[in-house]
Amino acid sequence: MDYPTYRPRRLRRNERIRELVRETTLSPKNFIYPIFVGPGKNRAQPVSSMPGVSQLSVDRAVAECDEVNALGIPAVILFGIPDHKDPLGTEAYADTGFVQQAIRAVKEKIPELLVITDVCLCEYTDHGHCGVVKNGDVDNDSTLELLVKEALSHAHAGADIIAPSDMMDGRVGAIRKALDQNGFEQTAIMAYAAKYASGFYGPFREAAESTPQFGDRRSYQMDSANADEALREVELDIREGADIVMVKPAMAYLDIVYRVKTKFGYPVAAYNVSGEYSMIKAAGQKGWIDEQRIMLEVLVAIKRAGADMILSYFAKDVARLFMGK
Repeated sequence: MDYPTYRPRRLRRNERIRELVRETTLSPKNFIYPIFVGPGKNRAQPVSSMPGVSQLSVDRAVAECDEVNALGIPAVILFGIPDHKDPLGTEAYADTGFVQQAIRAVKEKIPELLVITDVCLCEYTDHGHCGVVKNGDVDNDSTLELLVKEALSHAHAGADIIAPSDMMDGRVGAIRKALDQNGFEQTAIMAYAAKYASGFYGPFREAAESTPQFGDRRSYQMDSANADEALREVELDIREGADIVMVKPAMAYLDIVYRVKTKFGYPVAAYNVSGEYSMIKAAGQKGWIDEQRIMLEVLVAIKRAGADMILSYFAKDVARLFMGK
């Protein structure tokens, strides 16, 4: 039997050769680590549906950031858990809010660590929706005013990057204008540009205590069947001033990550969300899969699809693996 001149297996025969020709590689520097900040002191409340993840008081969040920085991970994203909720989510934009406190504390102790802040209202409202509810639905334009207040409060506290996740129309432009008018021209925006109404968010809603008290978020988050619409959403956010665009979730939406990167060439973030993380963790604990191998396979796939950066609860696990810890 005659073989072709090119035999692909020649470049697969040992690990050194495979490493030499590997097209996609991971590094701790590709990751952003999510942290949940809430009330108390020296408090770490484990999230039952997310092994290894806890709600942290501000002091414990700072310690977590110190560890993240030591592992070579360049950035964290902070989510707030208030001790009081109301219809307008007032603690989201309070100077004394836990996220605002954490930003100041982290930037004072670890100034080189990039601090990204999630800008949304769902964790702060008593109804669990991402904005001002009128007549049973979230009112877009009145919500923008509160999102701007929240973004400015984070910028004043020292956030490096603002990440609006609410999916309100026009919020990137409103936030960009307010930041520029208040002397924060250098504060970047990472827009949750294509955020789908997904079943993969369940564990996060436990962690952030943000489950809607009625209805769902389908009137503002994207329909999972749509792809062309995602490109329109991304284009709008870029026009309004987004510096980084995000696709969320990641695993079931790798086609969207690929299309966004190919079409726009902008920095693309992908959020490896709580449900994706928890499924792998749970199956690993059951012994049904090799957790470490699957973790790396999934994260490489996200990067291979075109993500420049990955928000993932696996970030510390990956970094420890690369550091041999």
